[in-house]
Amino acid sequence: MSKLTKNVQPLQDFDWEQFENGMAVNVSKEELDKAYDETLNKVSEHQVVDGKVISVDKKEVVVNIGYKSDGIIPASEFRYNPDLKVGDTVEVYVENAEDKKGQLVLSHKKARLSKSWDRVNAALDNEEIVQGYIKCRTKGGMIVDVFGIEAFLPGSQIDVHPIRDYDQFVNTTMDFKIVKINQEFRNVVVSHKALIEAELEAQKKEIIGKLEKGQILEGTVKNITSYGVFVDLGGVDGLIHITDLSWGRVDDPHKVVELDQKINVVILDFDDEKKRIALGLKQLTPHPWDALDADLKVGDHVKGKVVVIADYGAFVEIQPGVEGLIHVSEMSWSQHLRSAQEFLKVGDDVEAVILTLDRDERKMSLGIKQLKEDPWEAIDVKYPVGSKHTAKVRNFTNFGVFVELEEGVDGLIHISDLSWTKKVKHPSEFTQVGAEIDVVVLDIDKENRRLSLGHKQLEDNPWDVFEAKYTVGSIHEGKIIELLEKGAVVSLDKDVEGFATPKHLVKEDGTQAQLNEELPFKVIEFNKDSKRIILSHSRTFEDPQREEKKAAAKKTRAAKKDDAPKIENVAASTTLGDIDVLAELKAKMEKGE
Repeated sequence: MSKLTKNVQPLQDFDWEQFENGMAVNVSKEELDKAYDETLNKVSEHQVVDGKVISVDKKEVVVNIGYKSDGIIPASEFRYNPDLKVGDTVEVYVENAEDKKGQLVLSHKKARLSKSWDRVNAALDNEEIVQGYIKCRTKGGMIVDVFGIEAFLPGSQIDVHPIRDYDQFVNTTMDFKIVKINQEFRNVVVSHKALIEAELEAQKKEIIGKLEKGQILEGTVKNITSYGVFVDLGGVDGLIHITDLSWGRVDDPHKVVELDQKINVVILDFDDEKKRIALGLKQLTPHPWDALDADLKVGDHVKGKVVVIADYGAFVEIQPGVEGLIHVSEMSWSQHLRSAQEFLKVGDDVEAVILTLDRDERKMSLGIKQLKEDPWEAIDVKYPVGSKHTAKVRNFTNFGVFVELEEGVDGLIHISDLSWTKKVKHPSEFTQVGAEIDVVVLDIDKENRRLSLGHKQLEDNPWDVFEAKYTVGSIHEGKIIELLEKGAVVSLDKDVEGFATPKHLVKEDGTQAQLNEELPFKVIEFNKDSKRIILSHSRTFEDPQREEKKAAAKKTRAAKKDDAPKIENVAASTTLGDIDVLAELKAKMEKGE
């Protein structure tokens, strides 16, 4: 007999014969009420009792607890149990035995809550499987009603496979395992994945035990990343690296496979514990190099698309899985070190010439400059010695300027061939990169692909004129444009400069000549071959003074020379006279003896 009702004993003095004959029963109302009350359960408010479901609809559930009236409970309190039906026994909490309308007030939610914390802890300790109702989504997972407590279901714990649509689980009931409880904050974490993993563990061990390299298995695409694809082999995951998806270049794995797609894969490798399994997809198809045209040879022209580019060159796919490298040196006849990005970009359709072909190593080198004629083949015809051209400055060195006459034809203008007159310390003083400059071909080295060029040779050598103008001893006006430790650079005009040492910069008043000072200078040395003019300012006033002194000295010597004969004659006459007297005196003395 149901515990919801009590055993009802018949009244000892009830006259059934009179009752059956329709005669009034001689029982008082008080006695009847007392007898009726004795048939009902004793209900105390704020206690949890069992009740039987007698009616279920969308809005409410009617429950009989053996009291004189039935309790009505909102259907929302039973959302966690969509299988609720008439006749089920449920726990209810008696909130009020009789409200203002005389209605019994029950709550199923409060009944569950009153015992839920004990149930949750017991389920954790006993590793019990509990049923929960998924109420809604939240950040990182779902909210689950377990025994009336709102537990958290992390997204990673819903299934062994990544879940992309959480909404499909809302308003559903699932089995869970309680995995964590925070007693202080009363937080509960549940997992559905833990139940699945337990079932898969045995299956996983069986699969791992049978793994062999080269084995072909069917799997399901579980996850796609930028570096590869994870495949579920039935509880065991393996990775197809992006390079093993296709023989051709793959920039996005999504272009090769789709999520949840079933594919055949081959096992390439795995670690000792078989936790990391490397899979391959392209290995199930023949290598494209094996299908390459057998007649293809060095020198043939091929067409393809640039799939990868780097500074050193570009990889061109001539058919899926077959690539050739165009090195940057094979992109142009120019000898300038440049980047491949200046010539090509990914996606370009190109035609190239096969330079090398190694079918065993599956390597091919290509060239595109070979599609044009080598400009050095006829260099001496197009650029003969003495011919004049316009070139573009490419770069500088300390000793000259490298220029480009056309793509692949470069030449060097030595720093000494830039100007007849200007002393160029660095080419950047004379021109700039990217500028055009007129040149004349001085020499051709076809074997080493070198051209010697000149710029100053476009004009006549002005030193032929300077030789006649700036003769040694000639005086010219000059301006000091640069002071150095060893002297000064003097500009004689816009085309020519001279040099004066410090001792030749002393002015007549004894001071030293200064920068930007304009003074007369005397040419004391001229060397056409070395293009050197040595000047002196001090000689412009010292030489005249020296000449004056020399003239005065010369005049003095001349005057002395004019007086000398007279003196000599007097002396000569005196000497002769004296000789005669002495002769006479000598004769007399001889006679006296």
